[in-house]
Amino acid sequence: MLTNHAKLIKFFHVATKVTGRKKLQKIIYILQQCNIPFEEKYRFHIYGPYSEELTLRVEELCNLHFLDEIKEDKGHYYQYHYQITSAGNDFLNQFSLDMPDMEEKVSLLNGQSSRFLELVATMLYFADLEKSDVEAKVHELKPKQKYSAEEIARAWGFIDEVI
Repeated sequence: MLTNHAKLIKFFHVATKVTGRKKLQKIIYILQQCNIPFEEKYRFHIYGPYSEELTLRVEELCNLHFLDEIKEDKGHYYQYHYQITSAGNDFLNQFSLDMPDMEEKVSLLNGQSSRFLELVATMLYFADLEKSDVEAKVHELKPKQKYSAEEIARAWGFIDEVI
């Protein structure tokens, strides 16, 4: 029952700290696309792929004191920071997980901006389409982001690197 929770705790153990709910959503989605066995279901939402299951699991982990959620007031919005607690590490040490090594991918993803990860996740969400159709979808669904041709090219290169 707690296997999916343990997988997330393992992720936070590897990541050390994640800043931003949107960033967290996109990192887990992209890791799924890299065949890391996270099982949260995603649907397309305003900011790209979104999992209500992930949101609920993170909330549960915070309620169990396995994760710290720090809410930072940025003036006109709040930013959330997540990190594993000692209780989370204790739980993880008692749980046997068969997870592939994800340290390099997590580090690479966590080093990117939320905006860029939103682009990459959106492109991956429509990966069954032709490249030109994926790019058209990005412009159609995310006109306010105004992604440039250079950003899209960088995202394709990033996808090739991380997947």
